[in-house]
Amino acid sequence: MPPRPRSRGDAHYAKPALPHAELAKQWSDRGMAVPDPDRALRYLRHIGYYRLSPYTIPFQFRDGSHRFRPGTTFDDILDLYVFDRQLRLLVLDALERVEVAVRAGLTDIMSERAGGPHWYVDPMHFTSRSKHDRLLSEIRDECAQQLRRQPEPAGDAMTYPSALEHYLITYGFPELPPSWVMVEMLTIGRLSHLYSNISPRSARTAIARSLGLNEAVLTSWLKTYVRVRNVCAHHGRLWNVGLGVYPAIPADASITWLVDRTVLDEVDARRHRLYPVLVSLQTVLSTVSPRSTWAQRLVQLLEQHTRVPLPAMGMFDGWSEDPFWTAHLGR
Repeated sequence: MPPRPRSRGDAHYAKPALPHAELAKQWSDRGMAVPDPDRALRYLRHIGYYRLSPYTIPFQFRDGSHRFRPGTTFDDILDLYVFDRQLRLLVLDALERVEVAVRAGLTDIMSERAGGPHWYVDPMHFTSRSKHDRLLSEIRDECAQQLRRQPEPAGDAMTYPSALEHYLITYGFPELPPSWVMVEMLTIGRLSHLYSNISPRSARTAIARSLGLNEAVLTSWLKTYVRVRNVCAHHGRLWNVGLGVYPAIPADASITWLVDRTVLDEVDARRHRLYPVLVSLQTVLSTVSPRSTWAQRLVQLLEQHTRVPLPAMGMFDGWSEDPFWTAHLGR
């Protein structure tokens, strides 16, 4: 069951909009060293004070005063902001490979098992009829939108129509495109819903196995990846954000995972940080992209930003010494 919505507060918001110079001075007054005010103002204009503000919190005293710990500089905040941006790009790189692999595995397995490329049109392959109806409605809407778009000029050898456009302007039947075109139309959220609605369970299991997982784990991880991808795609804060949905820890010994599983016990705060998401992404990459250098790039990113508070990510000194990571780091 989804959590019950929380009630709204009753206070009146009365904070004024302040000029960038005043906001920068506010940081200085609270103990942050801003040696180049003009440079700081430039970043405030193009990033925004309230976007940077969450990155100041790790450098403040935890007494509600918003005062900064001695030695804190504007570059500390900017470095953490840049780290988070680079982390989002790194996570998106892994998510792309995972999402593409799910699409490929799903369409290949279902097209072979369920009677051809238009298997998804038949409700017999789904658990919920209403969810299936919604899927077909969304696909029909997108097909209609594609036909309403301005076509590319004819004769341009460097411009190629999308697979969807090619199908729609070439074929009149079946009405909807084949599975391998359909899955490319789906967001990761719609892909997650499609996967979880497929029947029978053995089909979902076969799809999960193509990624080195089982059905329950893939169902859980896709839900987490929907949230993570939305944070990354909208340039949100990732390194210490509360995601609200976290990947299931696999109990199946055949699934690649940390050797020391105690570091992500259910009672441990790390369980509800970014770290298990990073582990899960590397788990899938070990199957779908076994020569990936993603783990090395993660280590390099953290080595380049040594002031990042690892506990806020659910990480700890020596995290990369687990055999799970050393196997992917070539150590």
